[in-house]
Amino acid sequence: MNLILNFYLIFTIYCFLSFQAFSEDSEDFSFILENEKIKSVPIPVVIWHGMGDSCCNPLSMYYIKKLIQTNIPGIYVKSIMLGNNVVEDVEKGFFSNMNEQINIVCEMLKEDENLLKGYNAIGFSQGGLFMRAIAQRCPYPPIRNLISVGGPQQGVFGLPHCSGSVAICDTIRHLLDYGAYEMFIQRTIVQAQFWHDPNKKEEYQRKNIFLTDLNCETKCNSTYKNNLLKLKNFVLIKFLKDEEIQPKQTSWFGFYAENDTNTIIPMEKTRLYQEDLIGLKTLEKSGRLHFLSINGEHLHFPPGVFVKEIINKYLKDNSKNYLNEQMEDDILNFY
Repeated sequence: MNLILNFYLIFTIYCFLSFQAFSEDSEDFSFILENEKIKSVPIPVVIWHGMGDSCCNPLSMYYIKKLIQTNIPGIYVKSIMLGNNVVEDVEKGFFSNMNEQINIVCEMLKEDENLLKGYNAIGFSQGGLFMRAIAQRCPYPPIRNLISVGGPQQGVFGLPHCSGSVAICDTIRHLLDYGAYEMFIQRTIVQAQFWHDPNKKEEYQRKNIFLTDLNCETKCNSTYKNNLLKLKNFVLIKFLKDEEIQPKQTSWFGFYAENDTNTIIPMEKTRLYQEDLIGLKTLEKSGRLHFLSINGEHLHFPPGVFVKEIINKYLKDNSKNYLNEQMEDDILNFY
């Protein structure tokens, strides 16, 4: 009898321990399954449109959004909208204080739960400059890859073609000609805030309220360089037949020589690069600064080129690294 009782006792203990082990294994298995779900989430993308465009134009930003989503199923794509609707979004691409708008967009991105782990950023035309401002001024959530598509990184001097209504474009040109560096115009006209007159260098450096700060023209904020150096890749795209931004070399951080619009100073010979004021030299030396030229007019490129050169290289290929980092964060937070 005692032998039978001992047998049942041993059997009960064995079953209990087996159940405990199974429960622990089940929890581990559930944790693995949960992380497998995490692994399937691509890095989100934030896009910012150019002058005269909007967040949701079916022929531009909405098309780009769908192109990305088609090639990367399940990806979250956020298209920046300034103001409360599409009409305001277009207007604010011409009339607003960009320092204020950058602050607003910073908060917008911080509050988006889909972006907490970081995102890839693509800016088109002036949106390329504004996305760099986000990278330099707003390190959280972090930008992984920053792609500037025809962005006026050294500003512009000329507005021969303007993506907007004739009335608005003529008004902008008139105000820029009247006095781009007048304080009212600086605080009101977006294009004046990256208007870079090579014939008025002193006035530009003294009165410009936006570009001079980003490019460390007068004083340098060391955090700008530190933040930009957090990028995994910084991609600069130039359009060889660009007539909307002058000079077209501004897309690659080149610009006119002082008092000489017939001579272009390439990025490598600028003070911005040589003194590594915002980290361009370091990015290039570490293989993280990339240049791409497209044989087309401003923002004119075949969808296949965008898929091959942007989506496949910088939006798809980094997903694995992002997911591994995200999984590590989850494990750390779990404890």
